[in-house]
Amino acid sequence: MNFEKFILQLESALKAPLPGKQAQIKMSPVPIDMRRFEIDLPENHRKSGVLILFYPESESAFFPLIKRPEYAGFHSGQVAFPGGKMEISDANIIETALREAEEEVGIDRSQVQIMGCLSELFIPTSNFLVTPVIGFLEKRPDLVPEEKEVSRIIQAELSQLLKPEIRKQKILDLGQNLKLDTPYFEIDGEVVWGATAMILSELIHLLHSAGR
Repeated sequence: MNFEKFILQLESALKAPLPGKQAQIKMSPVPIDMRRFEIDLPENHRKSGVLILFYPESESAFFPLIKRPEYAGFHSGQVAFPGGKMEISDANIIETALREAEEEVGIDRSQVQIMGCLSELFIPTSNFLVTPVIGFLEKRPDLVPEEKEVSRIIQAELSQLLKPEIRKQKILDLGQNLKLDTPYFEIDGEVVWGATAMILSELIHLLHSAGR
């Protein structure tokens, strides 16, 4: 499909009610932590913005994912969207997502055209309320990883994401006697699970509704 036509379809789909929990829960690890979906969040929760950034390449649409380095923290070694914590200086969550993406993968935030946002998703383990922001660039960016925050940039092709065979499931052993029956996407050899997979699930639902 032509990239411009895809963007128009996605913009139209974003104007309709979002599927939210209905789509997110399909990729939630089991046992499901229902705190993700509660209306009343902890008063001390933090806000985070991530960027789903589409760009054209060889008549296809791509978007970047990043792999976090190994560190002592909740999301060590995981695959995620570029993004991070909202700072006091950020005017809104969209600015947060753009700023963080510029810092992590070297995009020029001034060139990103914002289309809208997907449903918020709460991550109980880190106390973050994540807002996925969707934008696009008219040409492929030169992506450069920030060494301290990004061990690898994965340029994911949208058409691959829509293939049902990349959705898999396995038991993840997270240590401390915690094992989760986890649905995940296998993208470029990486296991994409948790909040990132749940966000991708809503994106896929949205794209199917748009005729993809």
